[in-house]
Amino acid sequence: MEATTLTDQPTTPEPAGAAEIAEPTTKPKRARRAATEPIAELPLTSRITSGIEAVLLSTDRPVHPRKLGIALGLLAEDSEPDSDQPNLKSDQHAAREAAVEALITKAVAALNDTYQSSERSFRIESVSGGLRIMTLPEHASVVSAFRKSAQFSRLSKSAIETLSIIAYRQPVTRAELEAIRGVSCGEILRTLLERRLITIKGRAEELGRPILYGTTKQFLDHFGLASLKDMPTVEEFKLGA
Repeated sequence: MEATTLTDQPTTPEPAGAAEIAEPTTKPKRARRAATEPIAELPLTSRITSGIEAVLLSTDRPVHPRKLGIALGLLAEDSEPDSDQPNLKSDQHAAREAAVEALITKAVAALNDTYQSSERSFRIESVSGGLRIMTLPEHASVVSAFRKSAQFSRLSKSAIETLSIIAYRQPVTRAELEAIRGVSCGEILRTLLERRLITIKGRAEELGRPILYGTTKQFLDHFGLASLKDMPTVEEFKLGA
């Protein structure tokens, strides 16, 4: 017995011209931007390197590689997978994002090679989860002299000491800080919070539920760190002493 198809079913005669105006049974999906199509590798062009450089020069904050990809038109802002075959779509988006990130890494390396060969005073570094143009360490004294009013240069010795303890022991309570330093830290904590170098991470599971403090992304940004793992170890401090 033959399988019944849609054309085998009896239908009501349609008025003349209906065939020309009838919509398809399934509406076509919204066209996706070319930036959502998966690729294995992207070519490195001067437009890419110049675009990355232009974006990084226009901001004083680290820029995530994905945001660079969107700005360059390599990634779509709406990268949510379609409802049909979501796993396939997710894999395609992940593959494209990986390819774009690899391209941006290659472009940054090329730019840094150019900066080094032309003896520029800066390079692109990975800072706080993003990319940022930063001056070379040998120019630190000149930059510091110029930026005497910068927030981190105005921090007192007590504030820097408190910030260091938080950075290495976080999350930490005020009581723990004061036990280590031997003095009250209330005003210093307030100052560090106002400057967004530390933040409240939660409350400790102990009597009174005291507040827990930790460092912020702005802390990493100020001190040129990609992550807390980049902070010098105690052994390194001993070797430098």
